[in-house]
Amino acid sequence: MNFCPQCAKPLMELPLSGRDRLACPDNGCGFVHWNNPTPVVAAIVEHDEHVILVQNVGWPETWFGLVTGFLEAGEMPETAVLREVEEEIGLKAEMQSYIGMYEFYRANQLLIAYHVTVDSHDVKLQKSEIAASKWVPIETVMPWTAGTGKALRDWLRGRGIERDLGEFHRVNN
Repeated sequence: MNFCPQCAKPLMELPLSGRDRLACPDNGCGFVHWNNPTPVVAAIVEHDEHVILVQNVGWPETWFGLVTGFLEAGEMPETAVLREVEEEIGLKAEMQSYIGMYEFYRANQLLIAYHVTVDSHDVKLQKSEIAASKWVPIETVMPWTAGTGKALRDWLRGRGIERDLGEFHRVNN
């Protein structure tokens, strides 16, 4: 954002609330771009001692991650994560547990992660969003440093499995 959406003046970095923020320099306007993170839900989808990893459209062929999606207005995270699993991989999921919240600074997102289970390995990918998927045995799945990898690490830790975080593009191949 370069210009004020209210008065069209160029925005400036100004010290506000303890940090520099883009703001309109016009005292009569008062616009501040708070740059709040976008809430995103993430699902560790489990079936038969495996978890599914998905490759988003546009990602390199070696990149796989968790099922994720944006929270919609008026939607609770628990509802959103079940909706996203059904939309992206075509399976109805059952909520098991909340895992935690994680920052994803590169995309300015707040990730809200859950563990869900499904009754089948037979996925129907939403091809407009998901290019590929693979089921990975829990005993071999490796968490990664980017985005949802920390949620996977914490979920594994809750199962008594300690794993270090690996580089996103080098894990789970």
